[in-house]
Amino acid sequence: MKQLFSREPFALLAFSVVILAMPLWLTPLGANYPDLLQKFAIFAIFAMGFNILFGLTGYLSFGHAAFLGVGSYAAVWSFKLFTMNVLPAIFFGVAFAGLFGLLIGYISLRRSGIYFSILTLAFAQMCYNLAYSVLTPITNGETGLQLTLQDPRIIDRAFAEAGAGLPETNLFGIDMSGYPGFYFCAVMLIICFFITRRIFNSPFGLMLRGIKSNQNRMGYTGFATRPYTLTAFVISGMFAGLAGSLLAVTDPLAGAERMQWTASGEVVLMTILGGVGTLIGPMLGAWIIKYFENIFSSFNNATLENAFSFLPEGLRTMAVDVSSLFVGEGWHLTLGVLFMLIVIFLPGGLMEGWRRLLRRFSGGGGGKSETAPVVQPAE
Repeated sequence: MKQLFSREPFALLAFSVVILAMPLWLTPLGANYPDLLQKFAIFAIFAMGFNILFGLTGYLSFGHAAFLGVGSYAAVWSFKLFTMNVLPAIFFGVAFAGLFGLLIGYISLRRSGIYFSILTLAFAQMCYNLAYSVLTPITNGETGLQLTLQDPRIIDRAFAEAGAGLPETNLFGIDMSGYPGFYFCAVMLIICFFITRRIFNSPFGLMLRGIKSNQNRMGYTGFATRPYTLTAFVISGMFAGLAGSLLAVTDPLAGAERMQWTASGEVVLMTILGGVGTLIGPMLGAWIIKYFENIFSSFNNATLENAFSFLPEGLRTMAVDVSSLFVGEGWHLTLGVLFMLIVIFLPGGLMEGWRRLLRRFSGGGGGKSETAPVVQPAE
């Protein structure tokens, strides 16, 4: 029975059902509106791709936001020059991010450890400053790259007259706003899940795990490790490029702020929070952070008053005063406390906590478990 439920088709089907049903099971959490669902899917792809590099090889990149920005810019230029159809935009976003990843990875992977991390951070900051000021004709600087009525859109105008207003992104006539946009992003997430699972369970993934375990030993056995790490870096960058192009699909603009170091740091937090080296963990981390950013941050005193309405007036006032420090503008404090608790008590992330619960309720022992290794088989 266990082998049956671990088969690839069942895993893909179960994952697909969960993702496509997100508008239903997220309703009680107030997170079922399209814009947030789109972010859930997009940043899950971003974190999943980052985990291919960090989780499997151990190379910690602080510059992945550069690929996110490149994907966004490439997609918006596709909308401006060619067509509002999203497929060419996705293609250009992934392709340019992959080429950019090949260039940055070829240079950065000459070093490892903290030196690799600093190199990727330096590249990302250079890209941010180039996009913000130097490459203004391409990026439109601090204003950001947006659609205009004067854009050529040569493919669209070859088949139809331009409308009076700005056109919408579409998939062969289906507008990519609202729930159709979410389901398009959800399909992309399902495809990425399938690809990532195949990588995790392939000989290539096994080689990456070996590199993380002991790269020097792998080299001594005759394996050239650098082509593997460079391939992982490029694939990870392409995932980030896909996420960036999907951001442009759902909201056709691109700005330099997507390349800031804070965006790179955010994907690191997502991955660590969910579980480095696991397949589902980084996606969970992305969902939690985006939920805090968009829902938890909107809680105010009126919400808290309603939540603690069952308490006597004095206790209710005290509970509201204390809780208000952790919601609204203080949501970063709650996230920081949560992240601190995860790192201290569950260094393997949320997926380690899930494995502990499974062991406890399956009779595997309720005592303290050993700290989970950073790299785990695909969940």
